[in-house]
Amino acid sequence: MGVPDSGRAVTMSELDPDLLFKSCNIAILTVSDTRDLTTDRSGTILAERVTGAGHHLAARDIVPDSVEEIVARLRGWIASDDIDVVITTGGTGITGRDVTPEAFDRVLDKEIPGFGELFRILSYAKIGTSTIQSRALGGIASGTFLFALPGSTGAVADAWDDILVHQLDSRHKPCNFVDLMPRLTER
Repeated sequence: MGVPDSGRAVTMSELDPDLLFKSCNIAILTVSDTRDLTTDRSGTILAERVTGAGHHLAARDIVPDSVEEIVARLRGWIASDDIDVVITTGGTGITGRDVTPEAFDRVLDKEIPGFGELFRILSYAKIGTSTIQSRALGGIASGTFLFALPGSTGAVADAWDDILVHQLDSRHKPCNFVDLMPRLTER
């Protein structure tokens, strides 16, 4: 027995043209011992995509692979009323210097497990089993969305183009992160 045909093409997601786009204030943090703003290709890709999608680049910084320094920068941005979303790039691997997930553990109120799962599913289609080395993750802290992406240019492009550009668009249906923002601190 099949599913009844409603006559309407079913898509997994779509933009509702009757809704207005709401710009988010997004901060980008690169975690690296070797990059600066002139050599930070992944951070630049994210910044270009953020502004190209109509969002405001509220802040951009680079910190070394240090849990304490990552936590300090995240906490500062989380405390700001001018930042809705923080996206980090770098430090999500499995080597000794990769500590971004450990820093996130210290600041997150809630994890969004589906973000990392979906990222690795999409990544698998491009890099195969190598995606198992990524500890990409998402979560919420004090009403701010946080996403930790790998440091490669391909990974940040994929995460933005295939996940975040949609979830950070208030017109995206059937649901999106922007619609949830006013309710993130409810108790």
